[in-house]
Amino acid sequence: MIKETGSINLSSPTGRPRVIRSKTMIQKVKNWLKRKKRVSSRKLASDLDISERSIRRILKNDLGLRPYKKRIESLLTNMHKAKRITFANKIRHNFQKEQTMKILFSKEKMFDLNGMYNAENDRIWAINRAATDAKSGIKQQQQFPQKVMVWLDVCFKSVSPMVIFEEGTLDHERYIKEILPVAKT
Repeated sequence: MIKETGSINLSSPTGRPRVIRSKTMIQKVKNWLKRKKRVSSRKLASDLDISERSIRRILKNDLGLRPYKKRIESLLTNMHKAKRITFANKIRHNFQKEQTMKILFSKEKMFDLNGMYNAENDRIWAINRAATDAKSGIKQQQQFPQKVMVWLDVCFKSVSPMVIFEEGTLDHERYIKEILPVAKT
């Protein structure tokens, strides 16, 4: 080769030529993804009539893509966003720094004492289902789990101690009796 061309550069690549992961197939996958935002690799493989593994290789190696799960966020409408901007501007323009230090933000939150369980994040590697069950592969859950409400406030200088409500509902009398003394400190 060096004698023929004067260099070690190959005129054609060695090895078996790509059949499925060709430039045309990569371009087809890229165009398909541009048209459809959400498509599974399994569905894409069946629509393009190639294996799922080849689709994953094209997506990951050739196009440099990664699969992501959807994140859950609070739904903010345009009205919510406008109210937040109005509140921030009102505080910024109508209050002095000393006055903003007296603002108190509070929040109540209900917690399930059984905790949250996400099967996606808790995998057990075993030979079969029986072995999995032996390794505590079953998550038991109460039909009506016990819940606890927690209250907390935050201000410029500190965070208040948590107030925990184990039983009953939080009405105005209970709020005055149990939360206001903590908020005043």
